[in-house]
Amino acid sequence: MTEERKQRTMTINEPATPGAGAAEKSEPPATEAGRSAAEATGTGGIETLPFDTTVANQARLYDYFLGGKDNYAVDRAAGEAFLKVNPDTVFTVRENRAFLGRAVRFLAADAGIRQFLDIGTGIPTAGNTHHVAQSIAPDARVVYVDYDPIVLAHARALLTTSGTGETAYIHADLRDTGMVLDKARELLDFTKPVAITLIAILHAIPDTDDPHAIVARLVDAVPTGSYLTVSHLGSDLVPPETLQEMKDFEARSAAQQQFTYRTSAEVARFFEGTDLVPPGLVPLEKWRPDPGAVATGKSFIYAATGRKNS
Repeated sequence: MTEERKQRTMTINEPATPGAGAAEKSEPPATEAGRSAAEATGTGGIETLPFDTTVANQARLYDYFLGGKDNYAVDRAAGEAFLKVNPDTVFTVRENRAFLGRAVRFLAADAGIRQFLDIGTGIPTAGNTHHVAQSIAPDARVVYVDYDPIVLAHARALLTTSGTGETAYIHADLRDTGMVLDKARELLDFTKPVAITLIAILHAIPDTDDPHAIVARLVDAVPTGSYLTVSHLGSDLVPPETLQEMKDFEARSAAQQQFTYRTSAEVARFFEGTDLVPPGLVPLEKWRPDPGAVATGKSFIYAATGRKNS
């Protein structure tokens, strides 16, 4: 993609590449990421997007559970505390990442999708959507969306592409659905099928913001033959006492926003207007596992992919 094309499809000014410490537990330099966030623009001017490296952050916590290095001591402490509440957290987070890879491979290889709208991408790591999709279809186009300034600081890693494919990053909140769709149309052709991926993001949206209506609007914007892929915390996938402990931890932790855990029926509602791809709505580790894969835990996230049918 040319530099001119990048600037037309991005809502950021080329962020600085964040450094990563050499040691497994070293601290990533806050100055690089902070400067990158401060350089973000949404309307042509400078917009300050501060983040505090002394307070745990959801994106960095997720990175820690994945075994990444873009996290701080405060994130690791919060992560270890949450593991005492639910020891299956690391298994769940890593299965969630693996599900994304399997789903994108299915979409690119089996469903023939060449356009992806990945909303709530998180900190870039190995196996991002464009890595998987473009390894199968070099001409695949991928638009990433996230509102976290931590992700914005790492956005350059999301814009490296291969072959004839293109990538772009939109710094936006999913709840600003109209803006997300308008910006995505700058790279994606909405007259052709699009795969919308909402990986572990919808449980961050409370019922008061009507996440089902948000998803319906996204699906309405793409043509028949498009796909919706969702992973979502399941309230009925953990014992009631453990679920309450998880909620209590989130309520008292500066790092954990209050997530909305939903039942399988509530998660299934996101797929109205689509036909679920077998095996349907299941825990992460049961969605088309790789041959010979053996689950080493029990996840508490539902996963599914559906094809828009009208």
